[in-house]
Amino acid sequence: MKIAVYGATGMIGREVVAEARRRGHEVTGFSRSGGDDVRRADLGDTATFRKVADEHEAVVISIPPDRTGGPHEPLLEAFDGVVSAGPHARVLAVVGAGSLEMDGVALADNPEFPEAYRPEAITMTKVLDRFRAADDLDWTAVSPAPMIQPGKRTGAYRTATDTPAGESISSQDLAVAIVDELEAPRHRRERFTAAN
Repeated sequence: MKIAVYGATGMIGREVVAEARRRGHEVTGFSRSGGDDVRRADLGDTATFRKVADEHEAVVISIPPDRTGGPHEPLLEAFDGVVSAGPHARVLAVVGAGSLEMDGVALADNPEFPEAYRPEAITMTKVLDRFRAADDLDWTAVSPAPMIQPGKRTGAYRTATDTPAGESISSQDLAVAIVDELEAPRHRRERFTAAN
């Protein structure tokens, strides 16, 4: 499979690149700054995204909004461009854990949710909403477990749709779940979550 990964230098994106290559897929990584074996591309450049999507069977997007206090609108506009591009490739985006629900309440709306992460959670919930409203997009959204960090690749995980499947997952095992979903789709036009 030909897979493009936006955010290929980030914690999750680089693991998706490694996992997909480990399985023999043809992977092209993209990031705003580029780098070794990573092409330079901004998700907000819709024309380039359309071209990338036309050249690949799947596009994975693992890009968070600005975490330095800058505006989040550019990322939302970039995802608007992804939707409007109408790509034929399947699009799988990492949308964060804040929109997962417990007892009908989003994690980000829980008073115990870390305030520092709330703006990002709100923005990524809006991204999920954009996908859910898209008519002509072959999409999947993935929310990691509430705690994600680098660890070990065990290859074992459990999934759920809109409620947490567990408390934590390694970035390596989230990548396993993402590539598994690309290879054998079970969550087309919906969100899923994975945890160890």
